[in-house]
Amino acid sequence: MSKKKLIAALSLLLVFGLASIALAGDGSSNATGIGILFGAMALGCGLAIGIAALGTGIGMGNAINAALNGIARNPEATGKIQMNMILGLALVESLCIYALVISLLMVTKLPALETVIKSLVG
Repeated sequence: MSKKKLIAALSLLLVFGLASIALAGDGSSNATGIGILFGAMALGCGLAIGIAALGTGIGMGNAINAALNGIARNPEATGKIQMNMILGLALVESLCIYALVISLLMVTKLPALETVIKSLVG
């Protein structure tokens, strides 16, 4: 299966899977609105840090690969390449830290589980 077809199939599965969850409520606006809001916030926090970690990991791997190739081709430039690589890795890592901070800020906006249960039931 080609990559485009796989991505399209997974996207459709995700869309239809989330649609069934959204439409599976009991019909009261209070239950569906609050439940979906807090569920989406919690899911967003987890996805944000996961995607940020994946992206920074790929970016760091590419940076280290390019630096090692540059050092292998020109060993005299090792100091310059290594210094720039370390600076670039620090900047890339800061992006993941920003995602972590934003996720933690979003998590603090989530109410306690007892509050959500009371609002859903009562």
